[in-house]
Amino acid sequence: MADTVTDRFLRYVVIDTQSDSKSPAQPSTEKQKTLGRLLVEELLAIGLADAHLDANGYVYATIPSNVDKPVPVICFCSHMDTAPDFTGTNVKPQIVRNYAGGDIRLPGDPEQVIRVSDNPALADQIGNDIITTDGTTLLGADDKAGLAEIVAAAQFLVDNPEIPHGTIRLLFTTDEEIGRGVDKVDLEKLGADFAYTVDGETAGHIEDETFSADSVDITIHGVAIHPGFAKDKMENAIKIAAAIVDRLPKDMAPETTAGRDGFVHPTGLTGSMERANLSFIVRDFEEAGLAAKEAMLDTLARRVLEDYPGSSYSFEIKEQYRNMKAILDRHPEIVENAIEAIRRAGMTPVRGSIRGGTDGSRLSFMGLPAANLFAGGHAFHSPLEWVSRQDMERAVKTIVELAKVWAERS
Repeated sequence: MADTVTDRFLRYVVIDTQSDSKSPAQPSTEKQKTLGRLLVEELLAIGLADAHLDANGYVYATIPSNVDKPVPVICFCSHMDTAPDFTGTNVKPQIVRNYAGGDIRLPGDPEQVIRVSDNPALADQIGNDIITTDGTTLLGADDKAGLAEIVAAAQFLVDNPEIPHGTIRLLFTTDEEIGRGVDKVDLEKLGADFAYTVDGETAGHIEDETFSADSVDITIHGVAIHPGFAKDKMENAIKIAAAIVDRLPKDMAPETTAGRDGFVHPTGLTGSMERANLSFIVRDFEEAGLAAKEAMLDTLARRVLEDYPGSSYSFEIKEQYRNMKAILDRHPEIVENAIEAIRRAGMTPVRGSIRGGTDGSRLSFMGLPAANLFAGGHAFHSPLEWVSRQDMERAVKTIVELAKVWAERS
């Protein structure tokens, strides 16, 4: 009997695949390849003869077309790494069967409670099977749910050759969580016309808009001197950096914004008396909003430095990704076909935006327009992460229906 999507998911999440932004390697951690090799084995067992792991840690595979007319080549993509935000070592998945409602206390750490008040989506899960961790690690539904769903859908299509579909390419990436997910993807080898990242949240959602994103590094050059002789001379770079953080607008932080509001978020502070470095991520749905926030940050740093005449600073902006809507609006059929597939899978489609980014953001600007499909997970990057078996099954059905829709409408 074919493995269920839940069988696959439970196999994948126990493999530690955290990425590491401090590592210059590709992939950033070798352990991501452990999952990659397992995925290749499973894809080969399904019958995808070209499945392989390349030198960069990516998994490629093809489901050949079974129709005699031209159909755009569609790619389904998910990432193998999990976020560095919380440990992914020794994951112990738990299944709450036939969820009856109420908060879910996690057995490995009683202080960790998945509260209904923080997870309103639980109201739609009564009677479903909820998969969590024991509370001591993240779960990895971001994005091992997507991996399991794509592989399960691939098996279903191969086992049911009467379902018409064009050529389908599968791509599993590394290092998405640290912004390098598609750095080394070979789009010519992939050979797809359009793509879907299966990396979203609530069942039924299709997203065609993301933040635009930059990183900002501010380096402070202070005045170092022996503290015993420092009066009216020392200008401590760490204190200058702390003053910049302290003056950040309180209404422009991730914890105080929602919807279409962008934010400025400090992610790192390192240094010494003489030199300190501040790292930020800046997010906004509009290019103008992104530029305005960066200008604000530069002005804030300059004004702080006015109190430290012997010190200086440098300000560096690096582009991370851009709002994929600018590309997807040129190809409305990508979202239209997904909406139809979601409807056929028995859900009410919800079109929305992501307060973040996916591999699809960068793929779109690299020449492969890519929207984002739900994978069903919630509370990502934390020990409170959860996903339901039924939502993963809905994602599998959506992928299968989407393959059919493209064949029918071509």
